[in-house]
Amino acid sequence: MLLALIEKPALDPIYIGLFGSTGAGKSSLINAIIQQAMFLPVSGESICTSCIVQVSSGCCEQYEAKIHLLSDQEWKEELKNLTKLLHRTEELGREEADVWDGDDAVEEAIWKLQMFYGKGAERKNYEELLRAKPKGKIPASRVITLKAEEAGELSVKLDPYIRTKRRDWDGESAETHIWPLIKHVEVILPKSQLIPEGVVLVDIPGTGDFNSKRDEMWKKTIDKCSVIWVISDIERVSGGRAHEDLLNESIRACQRGFCKDIALVVTKTDKLHLQEYLRERKVENQAIQSQREAVLERNEMIKLQRNRILKEKLKRKLPADAKVLEASDLVYTVSAQEYWRQALLTEEETEIPKLREHIRKRLLDKKRKLVTKYVTEAFGLLLLTDSFNCTEHLPNEHLHVSGLRRFVEEKIQLLEKAIDQCFAHIAQPLQEGVRNARTSYRRILGACLVRSRGNQGFHQTLKAVCLKNGIYASRTLARIDLNEAITQPIYDQIDPVFAGIFRVGTPSGSALMPHIDAFKHSLQEKMTEIGIRNGWKYDSYKKSFLIQEISAILGGLEEHILRKKRRIYESLTSSVQNDLKPCYEEAGQITGKKACERMKDVIRRGVDRQVAEGMFERAQERMQHQFQQLKHGITEKVKGSIATMLTLASSQGDGLYKELADVKSEYKEMEKLHRSLREVAENAVLRRGMQEFLLRMSPSKAGPPKT
Repeated sequence: MLLALIEKPALDPIYIGLFGSTGAGKSSLINAIIQQAMFLPVSGESICTSCIVQVSSGCCEQYEAKIHLLSDQEWKEELKNLTKLLHRTEELGREEADVWDGDDAVEEAIWKLQMFYGKGAERKNYEELLRAKPKGKIPASRVITLKAEEAGELSVKLDPYIRTKRRDWDGESAETHIWPLIKHVEVILPKSQLIPEGVVLVDIPGTGDFNSKRDEMWKKTIDKCSVIWVISDIERVSGGRAHEDLLNESIRACQRGFCKDIALVVTKTDKLHLQEYLRERKVENQAIQSQREAVLERNEMIKLQRNRILKEKLKRKLPADAKVLEASDLVYTVSAQEYWRQALLTEEETEIPKLREHIRKRLLDKKRKLVTKYVTEAFGLLLLTDSFNCTEHLPNEHLHVSGLRRFVEEKIQLLEKAIDQCFAHIAQPLQEGVRNARTSYRRILGACLVRSRGNQGFHQTLKAVCLKNGIYASRTLARIDLNEAITQPIYDQIDPVFAGIFRVGTPSGSALMPHIDAFKHSLQEKMTEIGIRNGWKYDSYKKSFLIQEISAILGGLEEHILRKKRRIYESLTSSVQNDLKPCYEEAGQITGKKACERMKDVIRRGVDRQVAEGMFERAQERMQHQFQQLKHGITEKVKGSIATMLTLASSQGDGLYKELADVKSEYKEMEKLHRSLREVAENAVLRRGMQEFLLRMSPSKAGPPKT
C-alpha cells in the first residue's frame, strides 16, 4: 500500500481556461503571462487561432509541441457529414440554389474539403473522397511532434498548425493542408517560474466545432478547468450576444464541471479615443490631464460596472454563499501590448502580474491539499506498520473490530438517509422546471428556427443541426443547441439548488459534502471513544491508523463526486436529445424544394409529439435516477474502503515484524509533518475568521448613521 501511494502522480494539473471569441486577445495574453512576446501566433487580418491550444511547462530543456490529429475513423465520420451537408438535388430552383450556396455551413464545408483534398473536392461524393489522396502528409501515429532550442524557433514551426487562413486567402503550405484533421495542440515550455509545473493555460475557441470529437473535447476541456477567464476586448465587453454566450457557458461549467473560479478579463485596455472619452465622460469633479489618466479612470469604471453585472448574473445561478461570489477580483483589465511597451501603463497597471499571482495561489492551494492528503494516508500506514513491528502485544489488548463493523454499518445507513434528504431538495424545482418547459418550448424552438433575414443562409446550417442531433458549432457562427435551448427553463429552476447540493465549504441542509464530513467525524470519535474505554496502550497505533485512514478515504470522495456531477447535470439535455434523435434524422434527410421549411416543420411536429408523450418527464426521471446512482456509488465506495481498512487493522501482524523494515524514524518525521499541516490549516481558519470579523466591523460596510 505504501508503494502504491509512492507511485501516485504528483499533482493533477490545474487548467486555467482562457475562453473567448476569435480576436479577443487570448494568445497575446498567454504570451505576456509566459513572458514570450509573439510566441503563440496572434490573430490578424488574415489569420486566427483555430483549435484548442494547451501551454504548460515541464522539466525538459527544449521547447516542444505535439499536434494531435483526428483518428482515421473520426475523420471518416466528419467527411460523411460534410458530404451530406453539400448534397443537393436538381429539384432546387435557381433562387433557392443561390441561397443554398451562400449558407455559412456550406462555405465552411467547402473550405475544409478544398484545404484537405484540393479544389473541386466539394463536388465529389463520400466514396470518391475516401479514394482521393490528401494534399498533406499524415503521420501514422496521428501525432506531429515539433522541438526547438529557442522559443522563436518553435513559434515559427508551430505557426501554420494553430492558425488558419481566411477562406479567401490564396497561399498554400503543407502544414495548412492538414488543419481540418487537427484535434488539439500541446505546447510544453522548459521549466519556468512564471508558469509553474502543474499549471496548464488553455486557449479555448468560443463556439466549439462541427466535428463531434473536437466538439466533445471543447466541452470536456471547459469542464476540467478549475479556473475560467472569459476573455473579451474592451470594445466588445459592453454587449453583444457572443460575450453573453461565453459568460453563460462558463457559468454552466461551474455547475457541471470542476470550475470554482470565474473571472472576466477585459483585454486591450490601453485603447481609448481621448477626445471621444472626454466628451462622454460623466465625472465632472476631476480634470483629466493625460491619456494615461483617462485609461486608468475608464478601466476602474469598467471594473466596477462589470463586477456588479457579473456578480448579479452569478447570484441567479449559484448559491448566495458560493466561493466565487466572495472573490475580490471578478474583473481584470489587462493590456498585453502595454506590458511589453509600457508607454502608458506600468507593468503592475497592465494587471498581467496580478493574473500570474492568481495562478500561483491556486497552485499552492492545490499542492497544500494534495500534500495534506498524502501525509495523512502515509502517516496512517506507517502507524499500522510500526504496530506490526511491536513484539509486546498483549492478548487482551488486540483491537476487536466486530463492534466497529456494526457501528460502521449503522452509520452508513444513516449516511444513505442523509444523502436522500439532501438530494430531495432538487425534486420541487425540477418539477417546476418541467412545467415551465412544457409551456415555453414552442416559443423557444420558434426563436431558434426563425432568422431575421428569412431562410437565406440557413438551409444547410439547419441541416447541419439535424446531422449533429440538434447541435451545430462552427468557427464563425454562434453555437446552436436545440436540446439545451428547450431544457433551459428546467435549468433556470434547478441551477441554484443543484449548485447548493455540490457546494464545498459552508454547511447547509442541502449540501452533500457536510453529510460526508459528519459521517467521517462520527467514525473518528468512535475510534477515540473505544480507545479511551478499553485503555489501549500498544494498539493505540492501530486506533490512530483508523482515524487517519478514514480521513484519507472520505477525502478522496470529493473528486469522485465532482466527476459524476457532470453526467447528472447533462442528463436532462442528453435525455431530450436521445428522444428527438428520430426527428432530427428524418429532418436531415429532406432535400428538394422548400427543404428548409419542411425540415422546420418536421422538427416542430417531432418535438410536439415527444412532449405529448412525456419527454420532459423522462428527462426529470433520468436526472433523479442519476442522483440515486451517485448515492449508491458513494455508499459502495465507503463500504469497500472501510472494510479493507478494518481487515488491515484487525490483522495481528504475526511473524511480520521480522520481515518489515523499522519505520520508527519515518513515522516520527511523518508525525511532525502531519502536526505542522494541521497547525497551518487551523491558522488559515483563524485568519479567515478574523478577516470576516474585520469586514463585518469595517465602517465602509456599515449603513448610514441613524438620525
